[in-house]
Amino acid sequence: MPKKRTGAPNKQETTHVAEEPQATDKVELPPEEEQQTERDVDINEFAARMELDIIHRGDNEVLHFCTYNISRPGLQLAGYYKHFAAERVQIMGEMEMTYLQQMTHDARKTACETLMKQPIPCLIVTSTLPPCDELITAGQKYNRVLLSSKLRTTPFVNKLSLYLSELLAPSKTIHGVLMDLYGVGVLLIGESGIGKSETALSLIERGHRLVADDAVTISRIGERLDGTCPDIIRYFMEVRGIGIIDIKAMYGASAVQLVKTIDMVVKLEAWDDKARYTRLGEPDETYTILGVKKPLHVVPVKPGRNLAVILEAAARTHRLNDLGFSAMDELNERLRGNKKN
Repeated sequence: MPKKRTGAPNKQETTHVAEEPQATDKVELPPEEEQQTERDVDINEFAARMELDIIHRGDNEVLHFCTYNISRPGLQLAGYYKHFAAERVQIMGEMEMTYLQQMTHDARKTACETLMKQPIPCLIVTSTLPPCDELITAGQKYNRVLLSSKLRTTPFVNKLSLYLSELLAPSKTIHGVLMDLYGVGVLLIGESGIGKSETALSLIERGHRLVADDAVTISRIGERLDGTCPDIIRYFMEVRGIGIIDIKAMYGASAVQLVKTIDMVVKLEAWDDKARYTRLGEPDETYTILGVKKPLHVVPVKPGRNLAVILEAAARTHRLNDLGFSAMDELNERLRGNKKN
């Protein structure tokens, strides 16, 4: 039975935009594109997450969220609907409930029914004041979802805003590997077969944590990029010549991580003798994902290079840079000191 919805390379910076996924013989995923920021959430799951009591749900099984904006329908209770955003979650606190209680029975009934006629996703009553009988009756009549919270309005709105911002964050899935190295989120990209998974396996052996292999789902929350792995392949890795391995089963829970904020991007590419690679200072290139720029390091791959050690050094350097230390600046200071002498 279908679930019902409720409601409707030089000193100049070089920027790379997230590329189309490379051809791969691994698990097939949808094309890389920004997913719609609309979600259906089970009512029981939402109520448990937000610590809500269900007053009425009718025959609705899910809530449909399409915006992280929230409304308090005070003007609507007074009859003003010209600019009413029915697609938003509606919150009624102590002020709205007190206003309803001072109305006559007939006016209160009309106000509640007019509000409940609108295709709202749900209405949540906060604070310690219970919803009036007319509001519950109107919700039952128009099959609306009514919920209540024991929190006062302001802290609950803050809590709900954070939840909806994360739930509806724009996201996309790209081909790559995401690791946690010394607390730094490192996204490995590069052509299929360049050695991303093998490098990640070496890093896991050295005590670092895997977030996602082959496919990384990235969500933008403000200016932050959070990466995770699609459920179907979470904790699995493909190593050519061996096959699929389960990192969590082999190395334990300490070797994996569910979500990690992306701090830097490392692109592995085949060594090109004619190419000019960064040898001094900070990377001039950036990599753009969902409109957010991250520092990009291009690391050439050839036999004899220990990529795991190189990536550890890149992560440590990134942390030092965040703390205000630059090895290049330190070297320049020493050179200037020698010239003065």
